[in-house]
Amino acid sequence: MGSVKGFGSWLLGLNPNRYLATRFLFLRSFGFIYFIAFLSLSEQVLPLLGSDGLLPAVHYLDRLEDAYGGIWPAFFKKPSLFLWYCSDSMLQGLAWFGTVLSLGVVLGFANSLVLFLLWFLYLSFVHIGQVFYGFGWESIVLETGFLSIFLCRIWKFDLFDPDSPPPTCVMWLLRWELFRIMFGAGLIKLRGDACWPDLTCLFYHFETQPIPNPLSWYFHHMPPEILKGGVAFNHFVELVVPFFFFGPRILRHFAGSLTLLFQLVLILSGNLSWLNWLTAIICLSCFDDRFLCHFLPRKFREMVSYLEPGGLRWLNFRKWPALLLTVLVIWLSQKPVENMFSKRQIMNTAFDSLHLVNTYGAFGSIGKDRFEVILSGTRDRIPRAESEWLEYEFKFKPGRVDRIPGMVAPYHYRLDWQIWFAAMSSYQNNPWLVHLVYKLLRDNQGVLRLLGENPFSGSPPNWIRADLYQYKFTGPGESPRTWWKRSRVKEYLPPLSLQNPPFLRFLKTYGWIGNDIMKP
Repeated sequence: MGSVKGFGSWLLGLNPNRYLATRFLFLRSFGFIYFIAFLSLSEQVLPLLGSDGLLPAVHYLDRLEDAYGGIWPAFFKKPSLFLWYCSDSMLQGLAWFGTVLSLGVVLGFANSLVLFLLWFLYLSFVHIGQVFYGFGWESIVLETGFLSIFLCRIWKFDLFDPDSPPPTCVMWLLRWELFRIMFGAGLIKLRGDACWPDLTCLFYHFETQPIPNPLSWYFHHMPPEILKGGVAFNHFVELVVPFFFFGPRILRHFAGSLTLLFQLVLILSGNLSWLNWLTAIICLSCFDDRFLCHFLPRKFREMVSYLEPGGLRWLNFRKWPALLLTVLVIWLSQKPVENMFSKRQIMNTAFDSLHLVNTYGAFGSIGKDRFEVILSGTRDRIPRAESEWLEYEFKFKPGRVDRIPGMVAPYHYRLDWQIWFAAMSSYQNNPWLVHLVYKLLRDNQGVLRLLGENPFSGSPPNWIRADLYQYKFTGPGESPRTWWKRSRVKEYLPPLSLQNPPFLRFLKTYGWIGNDIMKP
């Protein structure tokens, strides 16, 4: 009898009607992530990917067709609506359409059709985004977005509909995704940098992360013992806690709560786009209605219907698509699992063209020094030692040492992020940066909108150069008016002008300018 009772309790835990509040909170919260993703896209897509952008999508799509031998072969490798037609108006229009559609999900207008449109629309943008969309959280959005399609009805918008409860197997698939996000990040840290096993990575992380926020300075100056304890806590949350996502109800709630707390700390300590926000939302899959109703207003508690489990009622006809999804995810999980346990583990990789099941990881290695590429220009016709060079400021990446770091996440400024990566290598590995210089010399207003302060309002400079600087946080006893101190390391890019033939030839090699511009 005891075993039968235990099985009944386990089956009760699988009752799909126990996740109505979970679905309501999850889909509305995930709609917010979609909203931020499409909003940032609508504001940045043309300067980054438009016909006059830094990496024009039309050129990339032409290369895809040539590489795969036509539109349809390219579509099966990189599914995107833009393979058939890609204009600036279409890029902008679909970005705003996604923004409005996702706002509807935030307001509760979510069904399978809407969620499918959002997923495929974002997939279309990711596949043309090139380096500006090469981040791990793009795949997390797509994997989560595809799973969310199976949480509700095709047409109906009622997220509290007890006649169409969210399939429990989809909740388990969300936990499986959460497991790979957390456990993959824990494994890559142990393999990627010696500072993780010896507990010293936080001595550097807050200072060298892509976009610090105002609290990063304070985190950086915490006592060494606390920073080491933070790394140990990181290892526990990423390597031990994820196994509890699949455990009994109490352990699952404990694991979800601890992971939520961990994501909150990460949100407070830096600007990692929507990575931590999205991970926190996926944590909701660990909680059932009985748990969540302790924190919901009374009217929401009354809307949640606790139906008694009726045998295997949760396996009714409407749930078969979700069960087929489960089989598909299990099959596609082979390569991500192999990668997780491989000595040559790689981070943030999609093994299928639809980004359905991916491998994740973050900060496998930690930079010990922070370097920044600083762009500056002069109006002098010929640059001299005494020339006045004025610096361009980006939206949120460090520039002026007296400018307070900003709090911007979950919004994603893609140019700021990409130039952080560029500082780790050379301009030859980041040709888009040379194109950026060309755009600034041409006073391109679209690109200038991606930057912060423009020191050359009215007319562009005649020359622009890039220098590499090392940045460090100021100490607790130093000037309260400065957040950074910096020192010049070397020349990153020599002074360039529109009359520089090697500069123009470089641009022509990538198809960014034509022969007419090359003529004297």
